[in-house]
Amino acid sequence: MHVPTVDRPLDDEEWRAFAIAQGFGHLVAAGQARDVPVVVPTQFILDDDEVLCHVAAANPILDALAERPTAILSIAGDWAFVPSSWKAIDDEDPRLGIPTTYYAAVQLTGPVDVVEDPDALAAVLRRQLATLQPDVDVADPAEDHRRRLGAIRGLVLHVKDVNAKFKYGGNVDEAHRRAVLDRLAERARPGDAAAAAHVRRRLAPEPRASAFERGAARGSTGRS
Repeated sequence: MHVPTVDRPLDDEEWRAFAIAQGFGHLVAAGQARDVPVVVPTQFILDDDEVLCHVAAANPILDALAERPTAILSIAGDWAFVPSSWKAIDDEDPRLGIPTTYYAAVQLTGPVDVVEDPDALAAVLRRQLATLQPDVDVADPAEDHRRRLGAIRGLVLHVKDVNAKFKYGGNVDEAHRRAVLDRLAERARPGDAAAAAHVRRRLAPEPRASAFERGAARGSTGRS
């Protein structure tokens, strides 16, 4: 994913907050010598530097991970189409505007542990449940669903590389971004409010160099 300087995250908290809020992405494993990678849509949790999810024991991603135990979790959302006419303000010709799409995307890459042991698998499920439904009383997976644990596998991706992008008009001045804000509020389609919130938030602070950006400046794509 290409990330221009203006679209880089302001800091590590920005991409973390987005990933946690989305909670759903596509886990991609290339395997070895395959024509195409295996792509699995999945609910996940991000806990510090670990991504946790689980899949059916028959899921083909497990074969790909056996070949090469590395994967990338791709998360994208909060998108809104911005028509060309919205890019013109004052006496600018709206016919000459260039349309775009506002969106955020985070890609987390690292080695993956496949968890099959019932006790270790139950521990993964407990961590997921504690995050996804902290106020709901549930049966313990190891005690009440132990016979069912053989049907699934836990996956723990240890995040080593982060690629994050927040494409919300950072390439234009504040006046043009605020004009788009007004139009997003007026249109009010699904996604418009979320996109507008990102535009508004990124207008407020002075950009700060995140660990991600400092690594990019050093020519590294390493962990944020």
